[in-house]
Amino acid sequence: MNRREFLTATVAAALTPRALAATPAYFPAIDTHTHFYDPTRSQGVPWPPKTDPVLYRPRYPADFRAQATPHRVVGTVVVEASEWVEDNQWILDLAQHDESIVGLVGHLVPGRPEFAGNLRRFAAHPLFRGLRMRGNYLKNVTDPAFAADLKLVADLGLAIDTLGGATVLPPTLALARQLPTLRIVIDHVPFADWDQDPAAMRPHFAELARLPNVYGKISNVVRRVDGKIIDDPAHYRPALDTLLDLFGPDRVVFGSNWPVSDRVAPYATLHRVVAEYFASKGAAAAEKYFWRNSHAAYRWVRRGVAASLVP
Repeated sequence: MNRREFLTATVAAALTPRALAATPAYFPAIDTHTHFYDPTRSQGVPWPPKTDPVLYRPRYPADFRAQATPHRVVGTVVVEASEWVEDNQWILDLAQHDESIVGLVGHLVPGRPEFAGNLRRFAAHPLFRGLRMRGNYLKNVTDPAFAADLKLVADLGLAIDTLGGATVLPPTLALARQLPTLRIVIDHVPFADWDQDPAAMRPHFAELARLPNVYGKISNVVRRVDGKIIDDPAHYRPALDTLLDLFGPDRVVFGSNWPVSDRVAPYATLHRVVAEYFASKGAAAAEKYFWRNSHAAYRWVRRGVAASLVP
């Protein structure tokens, strides 16, 4: 038995209902932001770079589950960082043999001639749940071809993840107003821009957070300062209070950004920080954050252990 087979067998055992019941302190969760890839495959990968000592090695679902299962994470929505079209299919093929993947937010570029055909091709797969877009894509939000492609995304019932920090907020707002039926998830909040003054994020999010089709993915919480991890949940309460007040309990979702999160802190630390915070808000709010809201945002597929989560 090789390492990956060992991890798969070990985690499968840990995912039994009896084992999950043995960790009552945490709510079941769907992690809506993970990345899987393999730099050792014949074609290599466009990301991460070889110079990244933390990320540049194979990352598979079994590796993720080894970190996440002890915290009752029962499934994941993968977010594709690669710009290679066929890497969308690589993840979907991976999911055929791994039921912990409950959805894929793929990577295609709107406005290109081949976009509509590729989108329809991948959207035919039930696990394909949306697209990831950086701010440099969204600068074209008023372009007719770009707008038509995103309308197709909305018409197919898919979602959009936007990422890029504070600069992504104005074009995201324009997009949300332009396509009110398009579900939009803003990745990696709270942004580091307002670490010193969390209340300062309020006017930047205010209009967006009022729109019912916009969600905030709380997936960028734990910080490292002067090489030291700040793991006290109280440190992050002002920022999290601001986000929860803005978006409300029905439009915040859990994500880790694993394995990129390994650059900052272990999975156990980042999960504990948000788990303790949301536990203080009551069972209903915690359950919404950890899995119910993500089902509304992505409409991920109930399969594997996640099939036990009833929307």
